[in-house]
Parts: sequence; structure tokens; C-alpha cells
Amino acid sequence: MTTHLILLPLLLQIALTLALYVALARAKTKALAAGAVDETRRALHDDAWPDNVLQINNCIRNQFEVPILFYVLVLALLQLGAAGWLAQVLAWLFVLSRVGHALVHTGSNQVPLRRRLFSMGCLLLMLMTALLAWVVVAA
Repeated sequence: MTTHLILLPLLLQIALTLALYVALARAKTKALAAGAVDETRRALHDDAWPDNVLQINNCIRNQFEVPILFYVLVLALLQLGAAGWLAQVLAWLFVLSRVGHALVHTGSNQVPLRRRLFSMGCLLLMLMTALLAWVVVAA
């Protein structure tokens, strides 16, 4: 298996983050055009924006929390030559959990479902961390 293919889910995670920024720009433009924004507070106060804008904004914020660990793990596994099939499967599953999380977060925003997707992603990161630890200790 070609180990550099582990970069594909990493690129998808980056694409997800960038797509959320595009969605945020569109939602903000629409909210401004509709007059749904408190113009005097919008620069410093998130609550000046309608809920749909806040949902996307909060989802973007989430992309700079747990996924940062994913980026580090992928690059470390790749650097150590340990980005084989298991690491790649775990990476793809993690990113799919993040896509699902983002869809729920910016859509129905059902917290129990969102929490399950988040927990699944965290479990996958724990498995990737265990794999990295095993590779480091075994070396």
C-alpha cells in the first residue's frame, strides 16, 4: 500500500474546513442583506448574528480543536513510515465522522447525534494515537 495516500483524508479534512468558510461567507452575506444582523455589535459579538450563522461559525471553530490532533497524527505516522492500511482506514473513518459532525452541526444540530459523531471521531483518534505509540515503542 502506498503510504502517501493517508494524505487524502487529511486533504478532505482541510477541504471540509474551507467549505465551511465558504458557507459562512454566504450565510453572513444573506443575513446582512436581510437586515438580520445587529450592525453595531457584529464586529465583536457573535450574538449579533442569526442562529444559522452562529451554527456555521461554531462548526468552523470545532475544526481547529480535535482535528488538529488528526493532522499531527497523520504527519507523524507518515514520517515514521507507519501510514499503512490500518492508519489509512482509521484516518478515513475519522474524516467521515467529521463530515457527518459538520453536516449535523450546520443542519439539524441534533446534539445527541452530534455527540455520537464527535465521540466516534475521538475514539478513532485514540486508536491512531495507540498505533503511533506502538510504532514508536517498537522501533
